[in-house]
Amino acid sequence: MHDLFSLAGRTALVTGGSRGIGRMIAAGFLAQGARVYISARKAEACEQAARELSAQGGGQCIALPADVATLAGAQALAAAYQTLEPGLDILVNNAGAAWGAPLADFPENGWDKVVDTNLKAPFFLTQALLPALRAAASAQRPAKVINIASIDGISVNPLETYSYAASKAGLIQLTRRMALTLVKDHVVVSAIAPGAFASDMNRAARDEADATAARIPAGRIGRDDDMAGAAIYLASRAGDYVVGSTLVVDGGVTHAR
Repeated sequence: MHDLFSLAGRTALVTGGSRGIGRMIAAGFLAQGARVYISARKAEACEQAARELSAQGGGQCIALPADVATLAGAQALAAAYQTLEPGLDILVNNAGAAWGAPLADFPENGWDKVVDTNLKAPFFLTQALLPALRAAASAQRPAKVINIASIDGISVNPLETYSYAASKAGLIQLTRRMALTLVKDHVVVSAIAPGAFASDMNRAARDEADATAARIPAGRIGRDDDMAGAAIYLASRAGDYVVGSTLVVDGGVTHAR
């Protein structure tokens, strides 16, 4: 039990790790002893976040800036990582995008940007990193892939975020399909569906926390350690037998909609 949630000696790559939910997860992994690589589109922000996370103590954080929304970008990130590490214990596909517009006016670029980032990128980045994941995996200590979905892929919210909701629902199903294939290689795939956490993407939770909390059965928005704890559970020995499932972390919202 002492080592059940430990990540000591493991390496992790978190996309979209410079801010929001990705940064919460990266900080949690570092605190549990992992060496963490974070990726983000903006190089300066990625490098600054890595410095700040490393300064907090608990482990080393390294920046690998990349745009995973394109196949070339995903492959470049995988190649850059594999020049530094022989294997990858934990991949967190967190990079995400959102777009809202009325149905009659919803633009193609808003559809493509969101679906490419939220659904295409997790698939092709995982594909590109399969050699590293398989190299780290064993029956005794599986490698992990954690896809960050959303409660909007499970239940319907009032916002007209068509491509976002569709991409997150697709990611939940993709998680199941990939899990059944990769578990044979001792690579365990699962997902997290967050509710309201303060971030640039969820500005209502960030800027109107009290009003948002009033609509949540738990009476508050999610905290950093709520997200970190869920990711640590799935990434550690504690989550080895969780295959293809999506862990909902939302304070009860999906049951109240």
